[in-house]
Amino acid sequence: MVRFGHIAGDRMLDLVNTVDWRLGGCERTENLKTFSDVVDWCIESDLISGDEAVALRDLAGQDDARAERERQQVIEARERVYAALFEDDPEAAADVASMYRAAIAAADLVRTGDRWQWRDRETDLRLPRNRIVRGLVALTQRDDLDRLHQCEDAKCGWVYLDTSPRRNRRWCNTKDCGDRNRARAYYARQKARSHRP
Repeated sequence: MVRFGHIAGDRMLDLVNTVDWRLGGCERTENLKTFSDVVDWCIESDLISGDEAVALRDLAGQDDARAERERQQVIEARERVYAALFEDDPEAAADVASMYRAAIAAADLVRTGDRWQWRDRETDLRLPRNRIVRGLVALTQRDDLDRLHQCEDAKCGWVYLDTSPRRNRRWCNTKDCGDRNRARAYYARQKARSHRP
């Protein structure tokens, strides 16, 4: 069963969307509530294998406090990349760069077939965060970030790459935020008409 939304066009933007109602104030809801949630998201996003997930859950069971710190650091990385990309925050970008330096220090650059990739030296509780941070930096280096867009719902805040031909996608999901906002606009028009003299 898929637990998380995968609508953004990049799995790291899907990570940014692991908070519901980002702009909704007290309605804002965190979806990465436990380290196990982080592991689940990583499995769905093909960042870790099933065997790695089993090992990580076992390690988390042995050290709840450290697992919780790792969960918080994943959320911090998510929020810093959001601030860098959507608020043009240079301090957030510097923080992501610092996280990246730590993430690559825990891995070796190895050739697999015809491509190069980072291989983590060990499976420990830092593994999800390190892979996420490397993915977040790769996201910032995409050449199509001019297509980056945020849902136009006033509270949603989900983000995505607008790959529509005319670059006019307004909603994260047309069946959810799109329908709700179209209905809201329709009722506002009806109400305005009914109040006309």
